[in-house]
Amino acid sequence: MRPILLKGHERPLTFLKYNRDGDLLFSCAKDHTPTVWYASNGERLGTYKGHNGAVWCCDVSRDSTRLVTSSADQTVKLWDCETGVQLHSFNFDAPARAVSFAEGDKMVVITTDPFMEQQSAIHVKRIESDRSLQSSEDVLTITGPQGRINRAMWGPLNKTIISAGEDATIRIWDAETGKLLKESDPETGHQKVITAMAKSADGSHFITGSHDKSAKLWDIRTLQMLKTYTTERPVNAAAISPLLDHVVIGGGQEASQVTMTSTRAGKFEAKFFHKIFEEEIGGVKGHFGPINALVFNPDGRSFSSGGEDGYVRVHFFDSDYYHIKV
Repeated sequence: MRPILLKGHERPLTFLKYNRDGDLLFSCAKDHTPTVWYASNGERLGTYKGHNGAVWCCDVSRDSTRLVTSSADQTVKLWDCETGVQLHSFNFDAPARAVSFAEGDKMVVITTDPFMEQQSAIHVKRIESDRSLQSSEDVLTITGPQGRINRAMWGPLNKTIISAGEDATIRIWDAETGKLLKESDPETGHQKVITAMAKSADGSHFITGSHDKSAKLWDIRTLQMLKTYTTERPVNAAAISPLLDHVVIGGGQEASQVTMTSTRAGKFEAKFFHKIFEEEIGGVKGHFGPINALVFNPDGRSFSSGGEDGYVRVHFFDSDYYHIKV
């Protein structure tokens, strides 16, 4: 499996996202410039210029017309995917961390970091199809979780919002009222910072990755913990295959920690686990540094990884991948 190397970022990658058709790949990095690539051949289509800080997260609308990006410059920007024109900028008083479109793309959920005196918060904004009507007002603001909220996403039918972050707890909120509905069980849940969260293709379950060196699979409605995948290093990224019963997990220590631990932990590979049996079924090496972002193509026939080394690698699976026996 020869990867395509996408060289366009000069700082570590933070997030990757395919559009729904799987023909475009959007990448965010600490270099202020979100980039879009052709997923099939790795050609760079263009960049979105306007942020003035690290870009932490992005999401693309279902019809691939709108891109939303969140940044440490305390803004969330809405872009026209095709032209790269900035349509709107939501300004905050703190760095914006996670961002996600609701089903139907009429709303977006945004998380902001603790900053100065303020605590972290979850904001819901309405997205207007007519630019002139776009406002920056919050439809809903939720506060409560301690520390950064690294990820937030919408539950089934946009009825709930699911958040996770530094306090190692996953929470489900009512998207209308902002009331807390469920919390993950501290016994079975993660023990350290949750760094990653991604839904399955059908939206019925989701995976989380954490610095406690594990990834876990959860039921999206009941928040029941279904599976645990254990590795030997902190997990920064995790994704669920839309095609086979596989999950992919990536991570690695910060460069400053490498000499203090066993030699194996210095290798930065994306590990594949069987989703049901929780067994490791393979790994893909390549990055020279921790893996910060992982995502499957919606067709399940390729996946991309983004590393601390500033590269995005797009891997297309060989035919024998589809016949792995556990």
